[in-house]
Amino acid sequence: MSDDRRPLLVVLVGSAVLVTGVLHLSVLPRYLPDDVLLTVLTLGAGWATYTLVFYALGRVVAAPAGQEFPNMRAADIGIAVLLVSLLLLLAFDAVGVPLEGLVSVYALPALGIYVGLALIGWSIGRRTEAINEIAR
Repeated sequence: MSDDRRPLLVVLVGSAVLVTGVLHLSVLPRYLPDDVLLTVLTLGAGWATYTLVFYALGRVVAAPAGQEFPNMRAADIGIAVLLVSLLLLLAFDAVGVPLEGLVSVYALPALGIYVGLALIGWSIGRRTEAINEIAR
């Protein structure tokens, strides 16, 4: 990656981290069990900015030119972890496991969602930077 774009990606990472933090720590608790629509919208926006953080990090620390072309295996694993975690959360909800009483039961699928999103963003960022290097 050329050095002239690194500061822009650092600003992107910083602002995405800030937006993710604000959404998850201040906005989401206002809506969380009461208003389902706003909770889902806030979580979706937070997940998008979280994935954007790892996309930018993947671009910043991409392998230098001359290395082999990165594969998308990490993105495939990330998609699998994300989907399995979402299905597990939906299964808990369908069975009737209450969120308020058993937060620890929901913690593992929630962690899986964030790991999956991080792998997806990281992998796409690395691949994008490799494609940009080839195009130059």
